[in-house]
Amino acid sequence: MKNPIAKYLMCSYAYYVDDEPLISDAHFDKLTKFILENWDAIDHPHKKFISKDDLTAGTFEYPSMVKGAVASYRKEKKKKKKVLYFYIKI
Repeated sequence: MKNPIAKYLMCSYAYYVDDEPLISDAHFDKLTKFILENWDAIDHPHKKFISKDDLTAGTFEYPSMVKGAVASYRKEKKKKKKVLYFYIKI
């Protein structure tokens, strides 16, 4: 999740729809503030799904690929956690 728009969409979906946050509230607030402060400089194809008002409200229509992206991210995160646990246990 390198682009702040992609990160925002995924984290927002995970929090508001799945009720299972990917990041802390404080980190989410910092991300939102960063996007608002750098709105004109940020380029991403899904930026069109977000407005500055959405960033302050927190809810909106998510692009269909966001649900799959969140699921993929969680799956990859679990996989890395299992590998780390395996190495620590040995």
